[in-house]
Amino acid sequence: MTTFAANYEKPIGRMINETIKLTPTSGLVLEGGGMRGVFTCGVLDNLMERGIRFPYTIGVSAGACNGLSYMSGQKGRAKNANINLLDQYHYISLKNLLLKGNIMDFDLMFRTFPEEIIPYDYKAYEQCTEIFEMVTTCCHTGEARYYNEKHDPKRIIEIVRASSSLPFVCPIAYVDGEPMMDGGVADSIPLLRARELGYDNNVVVLTRNKGYRKPTKKTTVPFFMYRKYPALRKAIAERNALYNRQISLVEKLEEEGKIKVIRPERPIVVGRMERDTGKLLDLYNEGYEYASKIVFEPVAK
Repeated sequence: MTTFAANYEKPIGRMINETIKLTPTSGLVLEGGGMRGVFTCGVLDNLMERGIRFPYTIGVSAGACNGLSYMSGQKGRAKNANINLLDQYHYISLKNLLLKGNIMDFDLMFRTFPEEIIPYDYKAYEQCTEIFEMVTTCCHTGEARYYNEKHDPKRIIEIVRASSSLPFVCPIAYVDGEPMMDGGVADSIPLLRARELGYDNNVVVLTRNKGYRKPTKKTTVPFFMYRKYPALRKAIAERNALYNRQISLVEKLEEEGKIKVIRPERPIVVGRMERDTGKLLDLYNEGYEYASKIVFEPVAK
């Protein structure tokens, strides 16, 4: 099995040696986190290399982007987009924010990349038998929306673009004509969604180390932003508290042995809008190596 260990000199502190048994009710929950999602890229590339599939996967923001490449079986695609092409195209910049009103070049990321530079295999995704959901936040209600779209490429891109539209630095996106934003506002770690659908044997991939919590104070939303959407303003203001409750639930269920969690071992030095490809590659390799130490038993037929 090919690994990237040669490029990874910082050993993971705790050696992982555990078995995760997959069942027909197994789910894979992918947190967002912007460029910290390269950790998830590493995890998913390792799973793809070994042919590990979950009956159900749900992704938020960066987790939705990376999850799409996992569903189509395109190993290395998300890594290429997040590391190699970032260095080449510099698609995250204040210049983009000033000129286009978006800190990320979404036209490049969600049109040129999937259509020309790193073509997305829509056919493979459509033909896969597993379920994949992407999470957005509805601007009208401030609540999460969950989409499972496999057949319409245009709508797939609409959904993943909306799921990735971060407050303050990205414009509002639209799905089926409805205004949407980053799924992480309303449901950063959609574990309860998986459980509500009957998937009670879940693996959660986080992009922060154990013990991380967001600041307890509410997020200040400038008075001139999202004035048409008071429910969205409220959801953004209360996001930190919701995230911390979700993390506490994840840790509780993990301690009770009801879920498995894959997370970075060390405190994260990669920012949400990180542009240092050396740091990104290190985090990718940590995710890859972490996953390589886990034994997955296949889904029982």
